[in-house]
Amino acid sequence: QLQLVESGGGLVQPGGSLRLSCAASGFTLDYYAIGWFRQAPGKEREGVSCISSSGGSTNYADSVKGRFTISRDNAKNMVYLQMNSLKPEDTAVYYCAARTYYYCSGYSDYGMNYWGKGTLVTVSS
Repeated sequence: QLQLVESGGGLVQPGGSLRLSCAASGFTLDYYAIGWFRQAPGKEREGVSCISSSGGSTNYADSVKGRFTISRDNAKNMVYLQMNSLKPEDTAVYYCAARTYYYCSGYSDYGMNYWGKGTLVTVSS
């Protein structure tokens, strides 16, 4: 059974940092581009970042560029999202998703076939 599981969410103060993890089971991530998405209360889901299967190409939404860093460790079947300088507007449920292709389509959800259930990030003082 193909499964993605996010972890690492929690409550953090503005300006703080969190690292989200996305673990895959039932398949190897080597051949998949992986994206991070988020959905804030009352808002539509939006793309945050995406990384190609090799890790050689990354994409970021303008709202997180320079603050968030996506990375992956294919040997561990893991993808990460390091989030620094967090703002209250970053509060959302964060999801990882796998695209059945080596490359991302920007940071959109196009072709993302497998999704995790999400982890909640709350940025508040």
